[in-house]
Amino acid sequence: MARVCEVSGKRPQVGNNVSHANNKTKRRFYPNLQKKRFYLPEEDRWITLKVTTKVIKTINKNGIYAVLKEAAQKGTLMA
Repeated sequence: MARVCEVSGKRPQVGNNVSHANNKTKRRFYPNLQKKRFYLPEEDRWITLKVTTKVIKTINKNGIYAVLKEAAQKGTLMA
């Protein structure tokens, strides 16, 4: 499974490891993904999403429906 947030669409970024001698080697910065279950009271069911911790905080603040609606408008919704 890809390391991509299902709501925000965040993906790994590419950068460099830089040694003390200033040698550079490629590395990847992974998003902080968590598998989280969210309850949809209107549909009376649970959904499981693989989302970043920032999205979890946003869902706690604004609600799952508002965040999913905004992601659908942006086109980043993958679930």
